[in-house]
Amino acid sequence: MYGHIRGASRIKAIVREADRLGVQALTLYAFSTENWSRPDTELGVLWKLLRKYLIRETEELNRKNVRLGVIGEVERLAPDIRESLGRSIERLGGNTGLRLTFAISYGSRRELLRATQLFAEDCVQGKRSPADLNEKILADYLWTAPLGALADVDLVIRTSGEKRISNFLLWQAAYAEFVFPDICWPDFSPAKLQDAVREFGARERRFGGLNPKIEKGKAGR
Repeated sequence: MYGHIRGASRIKAIVREADRLGVQALTLYAFSTENWSRPDTELGVLWKLLRKYLIRETEELNRKNVRLGVIGEVERLAPDIRESLGRSIERLGGNTGLRLTFAISYGSRRELLRATQLFAEDCVQGKRSPADLNEKILADYLWTAPLGALADVDLVIRTSGEKRISNFLLWQAAYAEFVFPDICWPDFSPAKLQDAVREFGARERRFGGLNPKIEKGKAGR
């Protein structure tokens, strides 16, 4: 429980630092579909922490021009939690700065399955044809569709030292860079975020292509 409390206290500082660094979109994996198997007492603490964050921070987020969103099976949340999220999302809906997204009751496999089901339903209703399906159209059915061009992930920071992505944004992170800091989220500081962004900036992203220096060398020959 103490770890959850400390973890929740990290959000404010990380959001502030991301905004200061010029990050356009920040998605925090708050609660996975698999986390529903946790004890009820633990879940109760998590929901209380989420409500407290929304109550305390919505106005500051508004002053910082942050826009809030949520991805996941929100319908599984208790009515009071959905109401709190809805109020904050509406309050921040007109902002044009950092896009802060909470992944709550989220699982990427579930997201992809849901997207294909919705596309199939549209086909049955005559709104789509199977031949229409391509990457852009499928992306329009994902929970991250409202993010538009910002839905594609540049950098994934996986705390705790684990070398896995835990069912997080599998489609959106297809060409993301990964950083695996050997600390848990409650100890993740703004300085650690700076380190991750600095490491990201030093990497060469080829998106399946060749190193530009190699291509230049070939052209020279």
